[in-house]
Amino acid sequence: MNTNIAASHPPVSGVDNTYVHTLDRQYVFHSWAQQGSLDPMVIAGAEGCRVWDYVGRSYLDFSSQLVNTNIGHQHPKVVSAIQAQAANLCTIAPAHANLARGEAAKRIIAKAPAGFSKVFFTNAGADANENAIRMARLYTGRSKILSAYRSYHGNTGSAIAATGDWRRVPNEYASGHVHFFNPYLYRSEFWARNEEEECERALQHLRRVIECEGANAVAAILLETIPGTAGVLLPPKAYLQGVRKLADEFGIVLILDEVMAGFGRTGRWFAFEHYDMAPDLIVFAKGVNSGYVPAGGVIISEPISRYFDDHFLSAV
Repeated sequence: MNTNIAASHPPVSGVDNTYVHTLDRQYVFHSWAQQGSLDPMVIAGAEGCRVWDYVGRSYLDFSSQLVNTNIGHQHPKVVSAIQAQAANLCTIAPAHANLARGEAAKRIIAKAPAGFSKVFFTNAGADANENAIRMARLYTGRSKILSAYRSYHGNTGSAIAATGDWRRVPNEYASGHVHFFNPYLYRSEFWARNEEEECERALQHLRRVIECEGANAVAAILLETIPGTAGVLLPPKAYLQGVRKLADEFGIVLILDEVMAGFGRTGRWFAFEHYDMAPDLIVFAKGVNSGYVPAGGVIISEPISRYFDDHFLSAV
């Protein structure tokens, strides 16, 4: 969020910033923060790429909130669709069939590459990763999940343990998670001199991790296609193809976390489409609906989908 005043907006009648800030600090508990030192920015409304406070100061939202408002704030067509659906049916349990959910799944599958057949819907990206991990473990009968140090996958049990950055350390209560170094030439862990060396050595490193952890124990490799909170790290062209080959060689499920990069943020529907490969499970959220309502999910490849035709998925 850029806090330089860029324009003005009419004040909101009857409410001021001080009251809202006080209300927040008295009653609201925020994530990833020391509560006593918080000084949150007050937001009253938004439209397009701008947000404003209660006295009418307007700001450019350069971060798209949590990197999710792909189409900007308050798009009238989406707001209208939300209002229409709320008037018809606000909620429906997972066990039931519903037109809106069926149409959403159909349209998401139409954007996915060939070989994907069904969508498992969740409330957000973190629990989408949780369920992708669960599917991989059940499908393979294995337990270990390999993920990168330069990564973020969410703040729930397995998702935060799979996360590579420092936030996982006080929260590693889920078991079976192993980390490896993904390629990053600027701060290479492999003494590489160019992108080709970085890619080759990163793949060899991953192979050795798989071998040392026991290939028959590894259920999945979980990667952000393009790491986001770690710094928007574009992988070498051949890296994801190499990971795909390793996963195939050892019978490992490849999960690509497209929560931040998916649904048009890179110029393609999914970021992995730039790399001429595809995973077994695609995790999505954020851009799928610009964050207007809580929504995420897992796009499931045909073999894994068929497996659960006669195997129980222990998830809600």
